[in-house]
Amino acid sequence: MVQASYAYSQAANDAEVALSLAVFADRPRVLAQLREDAAVGGFHVISAQAIAVLVDQAVQPLAEVVLVDCPVADGLSLAALSRLDMRVAQSGAQLIVATTMEALDAVFGCIDQSGAQLLVDPSRADYAMALGRAKALSPTGRVRELAEQDRLTLLRLTEQVGEIAARLGQINTEPSRLEAPAITFRGAPGHDEVLVQRARPALPDPRMIRRLVRQRQQRARFFDGDLFADPAWDMLLDLTAARAESKRVSVTSLCIAAAVPPTTALRWIGMLVSAGLFQRVEDMADRRRAFIELTDKAADGMARYFDALEEGPLRSV
Repeated sequence: MVQASYAYSQAANDAEVALSLAVFADRPRVLAQLREDAAVGGFHVISAQAIAVLVDQAVQPLAEVVLVDCPVADGLSLAALSRLDMRVAQSGAQLIVATTMEALDAVFGCIDQSGAQLLVDPSRADYAMALGRAKALSPTGRVRELAEQDRLTLLRLTEQVGEIAARLGQINTEPSRLEAPAITFRGAPGHDEVLVQRARPALPDPRMIRRLVRQRQQRARFFDGDLFADPAWDMLLDLTAARAESKRVSVTSLCIAAAVPPTTALRWIGMLVSAGLFQRVEDMADRRRAFIELTDKAADGMARYFDALEEGPLRSV
């Protein structure tokens, strides 16, 4: 059996251009593995310590990339992440946080400033992709190439989200039909009938959307689910139904709705937020929590999409 390699191609002078990286984890085995993989990936590991040191205000300056393993959402870990999130945002560093599905909502709730990459129960390949993305996003230009497959995956993800945003935006900006006003026109006899722009349609009955979601999920009973993986659309449907029901959706619930591994779903969520289709909303009753919802732009697009389906085939979708 061929052993997968997670190393990036290295230049002869990598030691001179390597990004600095600090690793924080309370599990010794994980700490050692992350440190080793980061070094193999071309990073200059300047620190490998327990999470508790992040709570100390006197902790040394941050590295250019900070990697944290936080499998449990206890008070100490969340306090450390909240402080780290602010420091990373102020310093311009990059943050990668690995957590579990059980701790995801709490971790997501306390990271809202740094644009962190969130990984859920990550494999070594997930870590490799996250570290590679950190290199690609480095403002210093000291970038080593991602593995070809990882680079293509990120490229496809970006292109697909861009297409979705463009399609919804196109639906949203299509000229609405002009119809006669509902009330009787009271102008002078013989005056031309006044045309008004039709109001934006309402969102469809959420029961119909939920039924559509269940029908999509039924395909996995008879075919390989990967054949039909479409996380962006599944999440759009879930959030559309939730908006029509006036319900809030946690990031954990949305990851489940995406029907793909949580780390993949989080990448999609990040891209859809950047595309202006999803937005993060803080829980005013509990500032430690946050939800994901459609932006008005996305909600308008989804409403027009379903309205157009009722009228007949879509011209441009």
